Amino acid sequence: MIRKLIGLFILTGCIVSGNPALAQDKVVDQIVAVVGKNIILKSDIESMFQQQQAQGITTEGDMKCEILENLLVEKLLLAEAELDTTITVSDSQLNQSLDQRIQYFTSHLGTEKDVEAYFKKSIVNIKADLQEVIKNQQMTQQMQNKIIDKVTVTPAEVRAHFKSIPDAEIPQIDSKIEYAQITVVPEVSIEEEDRIKAFLRDLKRRIESGESGFAPMAVIYSEDGAARNGGELDYMGRGQLDPAYAAAAFNLKGDKISNVVKSDFGYHIIQVIDRKGEKIKTRHIIMKPKISPKAMEIAFGRIDSIADFIRKGTFKFEDAAIKFSFDKESRNNGGVVINPETSEAKWKLSELDPDVSKVITKMNINEISKPFKTLDDKQRPVYKIVKLISKTPAHKANMRDDYVELSNQFMATKKEKTLDKWIRDKQSGTYVHIDDSYVNCNFKYKGWSK
Repeated sequence: MIRKLIGLFILTGCIVSGNPALAQDKVVDQIVAVVGKNIILKSDIESMFQQQQAQGITTEGDMKCEILENLLVEKLLLAEAELDTTITVSDSQLNQSLDQRIQYFTSHLGTEKDVEAYFKKSIVNIKADLQEVIKNQQMTQQMQNKIIDKVTVTPAEVRAHFKSIPDAEIPQIDSKIEYAQITVVPEVSIEEEDRIKAFLRDLKRRIESGESGFAPMAVIYSEDGAARNGGELDYMGRGQLDPAYAAAAFNLKGDKISNVVKSDFGYHIIQVIDRKGEKIKTRHIIMKPKISPKAMEIAFGRIDSIADFIRKGTFKFEDAAIKFSFDKESRNNGGVVINPETSEAKWKLSELDPDVSKVITKMNINEISKPFKTLDDKQRPVYKIVKLISKTPAHKANMRDDYVELSNQFMATKKEKTLDKWIRDKQSGTYVHIDDSYVNCNFKYKGWSK
């Protein structure tokens, strides 16, 4: 239910607003439900119904009733979020999400002009239509997270839960692999570093002299997703920022602009917009060095030699990773790559980086791949070799091999029950009215009608 709700809310905000193909049968201004002070229109249900039909989504029950109940839950969460002063959505968060939606549309439709043609609206008007929807989604998500945030499970609970599962219902575990990697980052030339630093120093001069503003310069020159928002990042603590970026930003006074800062992501000039306790809101202009073909060639030769030394037995893979790999996260583990979602070394094939997956699925245990080009987690071009350490076939779950996954599944179940209980408790204390045309719906939560 939790994942279903999240997915539904996000999908609604992505597609429905402004889509002429879905708006043909729209019935305007007919209120079918009220939760607190928030309303649900018949047009909301009809649009979502048409959207789900277009995607081939089916259900055994009444789809419109199910859509209405999901919207009722959303509005119940939203009503509570509006009373909670700790739940806020900053302009930066909202603008970032709006940009992500436009990027989503663009990736599916082609260009921004194609997006405008499809919706028959300008990008500005599309964002205006989506603004309230996305803000409500973010508040709803924060409220949901707050409800389930403190749910925990113990090993004893996981064992007891596993023992209670009938043998026929024990989950099937997907095939998983464990792998190690060595990464070589091509060297940036001194000339390229000097070019970027000189350019950023000139931008700083132009901003400080009043010739131009920081935000317009960020829109034009910055090379990351925040550029569209004038280079603004959300409030972050030291631990959330690159160490070099954090050191420079937290030492800035007033609205001063930093000198050029080199981080793992590129070169920046930084300005602090606001401070809240141990967090700061910054904006930056980042430029990323261009790697020459010669540097790529040298990097390939280096990693190819490393792979050759390992195959000949000159180095063990683990020792070579510690000695030569550029990847800070894996090299101290002997190259073993940890899955950030589970904090363990095993990966489902669907969780792997596509470039790694394409190579490793064809390998045997302990085999070393040929060097291949990819992007690292800083979005830098790199060359990489990988070693397949282990491969576990799909199997029926057991406590010895699959504790982490079973624990995660039980945690999800426990969170769902916690959210279910919260919904049932809040139904009784919140004003809810549903139009008689939906009185015969067989809702999961029976407390909507009073």
